[in-house]
Amino acid sequence: MRSPATARQPLRTADIEWTPAFYDVDPMLVVWHGHYLKFFERARAALFGSFGYGYEDMAESGYAWPIVDLRVKFVRPVRIGQRLKVHASLVEWENRVRVEYLVRDAQRGEVLTRGWSIQVAVDTASGEMQYVCPPVLLRKLGLAP
Repeated sequence: MRSPATARQPLRTADIEWTPAFYDVDPMLVVWHGHYLKFFERARAALFGSFGYGYEDMAESGYAWPIVDLRVKFVRPVRIGQRLKVHASLVEWENRVRVEYLVRDAQRGEVLTRGWSIQVAVDTASGEMQYVCPPVLLRKLGLAP
């Protein structure tokens, strides 16, 4: 997903497992494309929770983190009852937050979907977008005192 010029090691990662249910599929019994964002969201929540900056922590810190860009690359269909492993990696954190996702079949390891999301900090009091990540995020990541 990243070009070699911007590639860097993820600072943090998290994995979740998920099994799509009947309500996740379309009439062809494959997961409807819009539900992939739910898989990404659960992995992203686990990732941010792993360093103590879940949604409640964000609200308490005075920042909202809306998604401003998102990409999903569908490689293979996901079917009802198929056990998935969703991997989320934090790969950018200075001026914006970029999380990359990899969805695999949990048993075979086969890549099913790739994607990424970009979030920016917004000061909830003023509504102003921040052009650098707030110090609270860097502290939570162990990058600032």
